[in-house]
Amino acid sequence: MRIRKLSGLLLAALVAGAAFTAPAARAQDIDCKGAQKGDELTMFYQWSGQEETRLNEILKPLADACGISFKPESTRDQALLDTKVQAGTPPDIAFWTLAAAARYQDKLFTMDSLGADKASYPEFFVKNGTVGDKWLALPVKADIKTIIWYSPVVFEAKGYTVPTTWEELDALVEKMVANGDVPWSMGFESGDATAWTGSDFIQDILLVTKGPEYVNDIISGKVPYNDAGVKEAYEIYGKWAKDAKYTVGGAQGTLATSYLDAIYKPFSDPAEAMMVKQSGFAGGEIQKKFPDLKYGEDYDFFQVPGAKGLQGGADLMLSFSDKPAAKALVTYLASAAGAEAWAKAGFDESPNKAANGHYTDPQLVKKAEILANTSGFTYDIGDTIPGGFGKAEWTAIVNYVNGGDLQASLDAAAKVQAEALK
Repeated sequence: MRIRKLSGLLLAALVAGAAFTAPAARAQDIDCKGAQKGDELTMFYQWSGQEETRLNEILKPLADACGISFKPESTRDQALLDTKVQAGTPPDIAFWTLAAAARYQDKLFTMDSLGADKASYPEFFVKNGTVGDKWLALPVKADIKTIIWYSPVVFEAKGYTVPTTWEELDALVEKMVANGDVPWSMGFESGDATAWTGSDFIQDILLVTKGPEYVNDIISGKVPYNDAGVKEAYEIYGKWAKDAKYTVGGAQGTLATSYLDAIYKPFSDPAEAMMVKQSGFAGGEIQKKFPDLKYGEDYDFFQVPGAKGLQGGADLMLSFSDKPAAKALVTYLASAAGAEAWAKAGFDESPNKAANGHYTDPQLVKKAEILANTSGFTYDIGDTIPGGFGKAEWTAIVNYVNGGDLQASLDAAAKVQAEALK
C-alpha cells in the first residue's frame, strides 16, 4: 500500500517553485457557496507528481477566493477507499471510478444538489455518471483512446493520406501492404495486463461496427460478450493482429512486443510500421523517446475513422459531503471558470463544454476538438465490468491471437461477465 499525505496547495507550490503559475480566474466568477476561510476539505485520488501540481494549479483560484484548505491523500491502492468508507471515515471528495459511485450510491450526494449544472456537459457524460436516477459522478478529466498515431512526414513521402472513413482505412492498409510496408504496430505485452491494447482496439472496432449504445449494453450485461457482434470485431482485429503482412512480427510480434515498444515503431528511422492505435498518452511517450521529433510534422494522430463515438478514460468526482466547501468545489469545477482553469493547466481534457477554446497545448487542442464533436463516450469495457472481467477479456484476446478457438474464448469471458453483473 502506497499512501502519501500531502499539504495540498502549499506542497504543490513548493514542488513547482518559481515555475508555478495559476490560471487566471477572477474571484467574482467563483461562488464559495458559504464556505469560510479556514474550512477544510479532504480529498482522495490516485494522481501524483506532475498530475498533482496541475490539479493544485486548477484549485488555487478557488482556495484564494474562498480560503478553503485542501487536505488530499494520494494512493494507487484501489481498496483503500472501500476501507475508509466501511470504517465510517470517507473523504469529503473522491476523484475515483463509476464502480465506486454505484457501490456507495446511498452515501453520496448528487452533483446537481451540490451546484453542478447538467447543461455544462454533453448528455452522454451526465448519463454515464448517473446511477439509477441520481447524478452521482461528475467527470472532471478525460483521455480519449479512439485515435491512431502516425508520421505525417512518412505518409507524405509514401503518398499516403489520412483516411476519413473505415472503408478508406481498410483500403489504406491494403495499399501499404501492396507497397511492402507494414501498416500496424500492435504489440500488447504488459505483464499481468497483457492484451489491454488489444481490448482497446477491439472496442474501437465495436464503435465502428455497432456504436456506443452496443458497447454500453456489453458493460451493463444486456449484450453478452459472446454476441455475434463481438465475435465480428475480434475477427476484424485478428486479420491484422495475427498476420505479419499487417502487423510487425505477426501473431508472435503482437503477443511479445511491449505496448511501449509498439508505440515507438512508426517513428523509428526507418519506420518499422506506418501506424499504431494508442491512447492520448502516446504523444508524451513518443516525445520522450524521440526528443528531436516535432508534433504535427514527425508525429500526429487522427480519430479512428468511422467510429460513432469515443472510447476513453475519465476521472470522476464523487462527494460524500454536502458541506459548503464541497459545494464550492463541485460548483467551481462545473463552472466556466473551473473549466477554463482545467484547460489552461493542461491536465488532459475537461468534459466541461466551457473548457473548449482555452487549451494551449496543440495536442490537447486537437483531442479536445475530437471530444467536443463526438456523439458518444464509452468507458473501457474491461475496466468497468467488475469481478475480474478485465482479466477474462485479456485472456480471450491472448488465446485468440495465439491461435485458440475464438468462440470458446468468448464463451469463457461471457460467463465471467454474467457472474460479475448478477
